[in-house]
Amino acid sequence: MKAIICTKYGSPDVLQLKDIEKPTPKDNEVLIKAYAASLNVEDLDFLRGRAWSARFLGPLKPKYKVLGFDIAGRVEAVGTNVKQFHPGDEIFGNLFDYGFGAFAEFVCAPEKALTLKPVSLSFEEAATIPSRAIIALQGLRNKRRIQSGQKVLINGAGGGVGPFAVQIAKYFGAEVTGVDNSKKLDMLRSIGADHVIDYTQEDFTKKGQHYDLILDIAGYHSIFDYRRALSSSGIYSLVGGSRFTIFQALLLGPLISLAGSRKMSLMAWKPNNKEDLDFIKELIESGKLVPVIGRRYPLDEVAEAFRYFEEGHPQGKIVITVGHNNRT
Repeated sequence: MKAIICTKYGSPDVLQLKDIEKPTPKDNEVLIKAYAASLNVEDLDFLRGRAWSARFLGPLKPKYKVLGFDIAGRVEAVGTNVKQFHPGDEIFGNLFDYGFGAFAEFVCAPEKALTLKPVSLSFEEAATIPSRAIIALQGLRNKRRIQSGQKVLINGAGGGVGPFAVQIAKYFGAEVTGVDNSKKLDMLRSIGADHVIDYTQEDFTKKGQHYDLILDIAGYHSIFDYRRALSSSGIYSLVGGSRFTIFQALLLGPLISLAGSRKMSLMAWKPNNKEDLDFIKELIESGKLVPVIGRRYPLDEVAEAFRYFEEGHPQGKIVITVGHNNRT
């Protein structure tokens, strides 16, 4: 089978398309015939060796030779202990905790990492969901549940997580402001954002507007700037961003939270939460949540997809197609 192989840390230039042995599922595993995968910032961090977990697992070279963890495909075979799936089932899943491997024609994964794909979605659309939609949902329900009528701001709303967050917040009845660059604002309006801000022209932390919930995906301000933009009992939930902002959220967020009614923290992501996945599927099947795909690349152009991603500001998700007809 063909796979994109990463044998050393570095730029996208180190990635190679190679023929490797097709895996065999263990007793508790499913063999997936991949139809689509999607690219995430964690893939780039593992490629570059920036993720602490990557260096912990492989100090000098990557432990995981095949990157990619959001996947959609068909069940090719199952191990003897697998009860939930059968050959031919259409599934999607998040392999983040199970060795990655999505940028390949076939990959094995435990059945607990997978769920049945909604019939209404293509494989490409399904591959955008497993991690980013869950992060969006958990970020909006972090600390206190999002409420109808709340003012919610999503910083970095036009990337991988943001479009899911905008739509989920609207489902809960929030008044949503999306912050990103000018190229993404029309897309944000089209998926329901009530207000949009071009961060290259305006600093939302200095506008005097206060928000009940800030979901921060971009993380480039000081935590004290974000605190200024919160309502008196507002919540700031950091998903990702600069190391400086992450460090502040980890160190100062709990102290600020203890000192008043505002709550500020780095979100703890819980992958493959069944309750959350079921809720996301319900939203999709009811038409309340629609994946946004920015670009598609075939498997042999994964390196180019990484280059585009690393340039910054992709609109929606970047999807990798794996040599099959990606419609059901």
